[in-house]
Parts: sequence; C-alpha cells; structure tokens
Amino acid sequence: MTLAGELARRIVSTRQEDLTPEAIRYAKIGLLDTIGVTLAGSQEQATRIADQIAGMETGPSLVFGRGRRTSPLAAAFVNGIAANVLDFDDCTDHLGGHPSAPVLPALLALGEKLDARGCDVLLAYVVGFEAETQIARGVNFHHYEKGWHATATLGVFGAAAAGARLLGLSVDQTTTALALSASLASGIKSNLGSMAKPLHVGNCARNGLLAALLAQDGFTANADAFEHSQGFLNLFNGPGMYSTERILEKWGTPFDIAVPGIAIKQYPCCLSVQSAIDAMLSLVRAHGIRPEQVTRIDSLTYARRLEHTNRPAPRSALDAKLSVQYCLARALMDRKVVLAQFEGDAYRDPEAQRIMKLVHAAAFPHGAPSENDDFAAEIRITTVDGESYTTGLNRPVGHEPGIPLSPDLLKQKFEQCATRVLSADQAVRVYALVSNIENLASINELTAALAAQPEPRRERARAAR
Repeated sequence: MTLAGELARRIVSTRQEDLTPEAIRYAKIGLLDTIGVTLAGSQEQATRIADQIAGMETGPSLVFGRGRRTSPLAAAFVNGIAANVLDFDDCTDHLGGHPSAPVLPALLALGEKLDARGCDVLLAYVVGFEAETQIARGVNFHHYEKGWHATATLGVFGAAAAGARLLGLSVDQTTTALALSASLASGIKSNLGSMAKPLHVGNCARNGLLAALLAQDGFTANADAFEHSQGFLNLFNGPGMYSTERILEKWGTPFDIAVPGIAIKQYPCCLSVQSAIDAMLSLVRAHGIRPEQVTRIDSLTYARRLEHTNRPAPRSALDAKLSVQYCLARALMDRKVVLAQFEGDAYRDPEAQRIMKLVHAAAFPHGAPSENDDFAAEIRITTVDGESYTTGLNRPVGHEPGIPLSPDLLKQKFEQCATRVLSADQAVRVYALVSNIENLASINELTAALAAQPEPRRERARAAR
C-alpha cells in the first residue's frame, strides 16, 4: 500500500470511541483559541482584501467578522487568512508551525454545509491534526529549515484529512484527497513578515477542502504522490531527508493533539520569540527595570529560531511580529506584549526604535538538545549603573507538553480576541457552546452565535502607549 493509502486507512478507521478525554479536552482548547484569533484577525487589512477578492457569492458558510455567508471554499480561504494573520494562533511541537489554522476554517465551513454534529466536527479535527503532524514527524525539521512554511505545506494535508473524514469518504477517495493535496501544497518562508504568510494558510485551508470535495466526486490523482521519485517527499525534502517509517510509526497512541498537545500563545507574535518575551517580562517585573536604565540587552535563542526573527529594523507591523528586537523593546517599555503594539505604525514608535538598537540578538553557541527542544531563550539586561540581570527558560509559558495554558488565561485571551467583534454576552455564549461542542446537534448552533454580531467594534489602529 502507498503512504497516502495507509494514512487514508487510518483516517477512515478512526472513530468517536477512539478519542480519549485528553484528546477531547485539547481539541476544545484548540477550537476555542482558533475561533477567538480568527474573530480578531477578521478585521485586519489582509483579511479585508482577501474577502473582497474572494467575491460576494452566497452560500452556507460564515465569513468571520462579516456577518455574511459564502461558499465553503471561499469561507475556508478568508477565515484561514484571518486565523493566522495576527500570528496569535496555536502551535505544536512536531509540525514546526500552526496546526489548527489550516484545519478548522476548512472544517467549520464544510460542517455548516453538511449541518454536521458537533461530535463529528470534533472527531474530524483530531484526525486532521493527527494527519498533518504524523507527516511532519517524517519530514521535520529538515523541511522547516529548508525554508518551507510548514503550517501551509503540511497543513494542507490536515485540512484534506479533516474534510475527508467529515464527508465520510472511502479509503480510496481519501487516498486521492491526500494525493491531490501533494500537488496543492505551497508556502515559502521568505514571505514571512508580509501578508503572504497568512495567504499561505488561507490557501492551504481552501486547497485541502478542495481536494476532499474533488475526491468525493471522482477526481483522480496518483496514489504514490508522496513516495514517487518526483513526489512530495523527494521534491520538498530530498532523497534520504525524510522517513516514511516515522510517518507511519504511530497513529492515535496517543493522538498528537493530546501529547505533545496544543501550545497556546500568550503574545500575538512569532512562536520563536515567545520564550524571550517571557524572560524579558520576568526580569523587568522582578527588578523594576525601566527603559531609561538600560544600556544593553543580550538575547540568546537557538539558531533555527533566530534565522527568521533577527529583524533589527522591521518594515511593517506584520514584520514586527517576527522581530525579536521589537518584541523585547515592547516588553521592556510596556511590561506587556499585546495586539495594539502590532497595529498601524506602532512599530515606528521612537522609544521602541531606540530600544531596538540596544538589543544584541545571537544564537546559543551550542545546538538544541533535541529536535523538539529549541524553544529556549536567555535574556541579559545591563543597566547604566553597571548592574546585570540574567534569566532564561526552556519553553514559553503554556507550551510545556501536558501542561496547557491555564483555563483562566485561555478564557481571558479568548474574550480579548472575540470582543474585538462580538459583544461580551455573545463571547460568553460562544465559550459555552465550544465547551459543550460534543453534544451539539449541529455545528450551525455555534456558527449562528458567531454570526449574530453587530458592526465590528474594534478600535482603530493606534500606537501602543
């Protein structure tokens, strides 16, 4: 059997009773967080442009933050962009990217069309998450380091798997959906820091769903699209730079959504700077350090992370989300890192520009202890009186496997994101519906609560104080 065929067999055979309580718990965490950041991201310029270009066709699927419905494919595209544009969406160890943003926009859009039960959407989400992360286990982190935007190039398989499972496709049809996705995978890291980054995610959500819908109606593809000499694995990674054995090593034992689990971001910027922010905030809060006291900031992270975050002069608000220099400057200035700091021209703030010049970013002189342990950061602050303060941590808060972000912090983040579009009462209702999703007779109960919204109440972009 081909690799796509074996994955398809596992996708089709996974049942509700296979989901452990931990898998269900983490799936609810991922769903809640993704809905929140998608609502917040729906008001960004990149999402607005995409929505205009996608057209005004009508259909069953909600466009988040717009109060209108369109086709599942158009909704998956626009909502996929919204889910990722703030760089506030969830992460997981094996993927080297964001697991839920490629999957849930496609899955929710399809679920609305099918009037699917909440439990079936939840199952499809876990299956899609598992498919993309198992493929990732066999190609990373060479795939990531080579320059592919793994959220998109691997996320497309998660979207296809989730769509195929919710549609109830056969093993042969699901094989075709995965093989089609191999031809639809795209996204390069040279475009990070621009609107092209969330475009990658919108495209992969739509493309994965498109592959599943085409397969359902008899479209064809070659089942060996992964392992062929000119297939996905050899072209995207290169001969000898992947392991089909690792891809097939496990499935649901346990599900990746539970172990290592979903990591929820506390800050709306690149994962690779989150530990550095936590360390900086720890120092300035513990020692009462003020910006005018600081003469130098040394930041150490692993080379794989520094490669795309060493941006001493960000060129846009989106670029600033990847700049370790800007994020550390804001953490020192404001003692917090929040959405408003990445809006409009906030990154041009003169004080932020001054502090960025004090940040000396470098790579740890030693390599990471393992492929999944490269999140560490160390921050040293030197002050005008010659004092030096140093701290570090191995992972951002809430990113330790098996130790998710606390329910209170998760709810707080959701409410902050959701109420940029919804009223406080609406956000409370959505939170309750997600908490009970496995018992919803129709996913439309949830999306109806998201659609019943006033004109967006989001404040205009402003420079953060």
